Amino acid sequence: MADDKVVLCGANAYEKKYYFNEKFNRIPESIKDELHIICVLFTEEVGGIFTIAFEEDGAVVMETNAEEDDIYYDEVSSGLLISEIRRSRQELFESLSLYYRVVICGENPGSLLDEE
Repeated sequence: MADDKVVLCGANAYEKKYYFNEKFNRIPESIKDELHIICVLFTEEVGGIFTIAFEEDGAVVMETNAEEDDIYYDEVSSGLLISEIRRSRQELFESLSLYYRVVICGENPGSLLDEE
């Protein structure tokens, strides 16, 4: 993952582990739970490693990759599932982006409202 991204959370199908970045502990528990479910279900369905991260501008990105010798990883399904997650959880990701820009980057919330 590039240095200009900050990982929010992720799951690893190989190690059967979930990671949540402690920097974001102020996010409500219900949102943390939803992120946990998204990550784990993704890796259960298509395998590999799945992460949700923030780009420098606050955009939420989802990335997935797999070990080279993983014959069970389904690259096509992973792309389709990411598209489905982005569509069905659009409001969640917009809220997370705003949270990142205001709380982490220190942007003025009033200026963000003017963008809409």
